[in-house]
Amino acid sequence: MLRARNGRRRGNAFIEAAFVLVPLFAILFAIIDFGFAIFLKNTFMHAVREGTRYAVTYKVASGLGHDDSIKAVVKSHGMGFLTSTANAEKIKVRYYNPTTFAETSENAPGNIVEISVEGYNWGWMAPLWRSSTPLNFTVRSSDRMEALPGGIAPPVR
Repeated sequence: MLRARNGRRRGNAFIEAAFVLVPLFAILFAIIDFGFAIFLKNTFMHAVREGTRYAVTYKVASGLGHDDSIKAVVKSHGMGFLTSTANAEKIKVRYYNPTTFAETSENAPGNIVEISVEGYNWGWMAPLWRSSTPLNFTVRSSDRMEALPGGIAPPVR
C-alpha cells in the first residue's frame, strides 16, 4: 500500500521546484534589470555634470573646439555607453541667453550652457511582465558661463 501511494507522488518535487524557481528567477531578473536602469541613468547624470563643469572652465582639448571638447569629456565619463557613433550624436551642447532664455550660438561669458544626453534607448534585458519597448533616457545639466579673467575671449565652438 505504501508503494502504491509513493508511485502517485512521483514528479511532485519537479512541479514544486518549478512553482518556486520560476517566480524566484523572475524577481531576480527584475531586480537586476531595474538596478541596471538606475545605474545607467546615474552614469549619464554624472557624465553631463562633468561636461558642464568642464564647459564653464573654457578649456579645450588639443585639436578640438570647445563643444567637441565638452562632448569628449561626457563620453569619457559615460563608462563606454556613449562611445559608438550613434550614441555620441545623442550628446548635445546648447547655449542660452540668461535674460531671454533664447538659444544662442555663442559660448559668451554670462550665457547658460546646457549639456544633455537625449533619446538614449536601452532595451530591457528580461522583459518579463513589462512590454519590450526600450526605456528612453534624457538627462540634462546646466550652469552659467562666467567671464574669463582679464577679458580674454572664449575659445571657438
